[in-house]
Amino acid sequence: MKKRNVRQDAIRQLVRQRHIRTQRDLVEGLEKKGYSCTQATISRDINEMGLKKLPEGVYILPEDLLLQRLVADLVISVELANNLVVVKTAAGSAQGVAAALEAAGEPQVLGSVAGDDTILVVAADNEQASEFESAINKLRLR
Repeated sequence: MKKRNVRQDAIRQLVRQRHIRTQRDLVEGLEKKGYSCTQATISRDINEMGLKKLPEGVYILPEDLLLQRLVADLVISVELANNLVVVKTAAGSAQGVAAALEAAGEPQVLGSVAGDDTILVVAADNEQASEFESAINKLRLR
C-alpha cells in the first residue's frame, strides 16, 4: 500500500510539472525517478487517482481542474525572479486566482500576496520557484 501511495505522489508531481500525454510518458518519467512499473500499473493508478485528459491531450489531476480553468482564463503572464514568481492576471482577478492557488496546495509555495491584477508568489528556493512557474504555465494551456 505504501509503495502505491509513494508512486502516486510521484505521478502527481510529474503531471503537475510536465506535459504528460500518454501512459508511456508516465512510465518513462517514473523510471527516471527510480520507479519500475508496468503500463498496466500506471493505468490502474490513473483510474484510482481520477486523472483527466484536457482537450489539449495532457493529463491533469481532478483537484486541479478548477485551478486550470481559472489560470487559463485569467492569467496573462508568469515571470520568474529567483525564488519569486510574479503572476499577472486580468484586472480584478488576482485575489481569486491566488486563493485557488493556495487551495490547490502547491508544495513549492510558501505564500503569496495578491493585489488587483498581480500575485507575488514566494517559494523556498529558485528551483521550487521554477517548478511552480512550470506548473502554472502548464495550466495556461488552452
